[in-house]
Amino acid sequence: MREPNDFQPLLSHQAPPEVERMGLTWLIGAAIATAVLWQFPGGDYILYPFTILATWFHEMGHGLMALMLGGNFQKLLIFSNGSGVASYTMRSTLGPIAPALVAAAGPMGPPIAGAALILASRNFKAASLSLKILGGFLLFSTLVWVRSWFGLIAIPLLGLIILGIALKTPRWVQGFAIQLLGVQACVSTYHQLNYLFSYSAGSLGLSDTAQMQKYLLLPYWFWGGLMAVASLVILVQSLRVAYRSD
Repeated sequence: MREPNDFQPLLSHQAPPEVERMGLTWLIGAAIATAVLWQFPGGDYILYPFTILATWFHEMGHGLMALMLGGNFQKLLIFSNGSGVASYTMRSTLGPIAPALVAAAGPMGPPIAGAALILASRNFKAASLSLKILGGFLLFSTLVWVRSWFGLIAIPLLGLIILGIALKTPRWVQGFAIQLLGVQACVSTYHQLNYLFSYSAGSLGLSDTAQMQKYLLLPYWFWGGLMAVASLVILVQSLRVAYRSD
């Protein structure tokens, strides 16, 4: 049996306080830079992997909410231009509230998932486990729901990269990585800022916020603004908790 002191070298994998403070500043800067870059055409090329991950978070939000409400998540299509479609059917006794919840789950799923990832970084064991779960779920979703050729390549590749970070890097790197992914998930709402304030989704019909207007009456721009503010609050609060002194 190993004595407690035998585990002392593991502490060397933890980030010192100076690195943690730099990490918080860097992550906030990355969140702001990401939100700004996503508003320009060239920004998508720089942030392309996060664009695909943001689309996956969004569409999985729709599909998983439909499943939770008793419906059927049929398939997920993700395309090289960063767009995606989740196909699902609804079976719920909640009336108009159910489709409104499914519509909201697309834009709001990523910041909620992102906050969970950021909070997991407070504990190195939880951070490592969260990376493994995220990477594994990317692979699982590929087998079960992803049905586009691009998605069948990109989504498992992202999953393998995240699993590699979880299995092959020091624990403080895993904690930083999970926070970075969490921040990217939270600010992905601002990747679709124009979409949140649009009534139409082009050939796909109504936008998510227009769907909410249809079922909950208040105008689409109200729901778009509410979700944009909520995403920012979720990000700020999760970072506050993650970096709060014990």
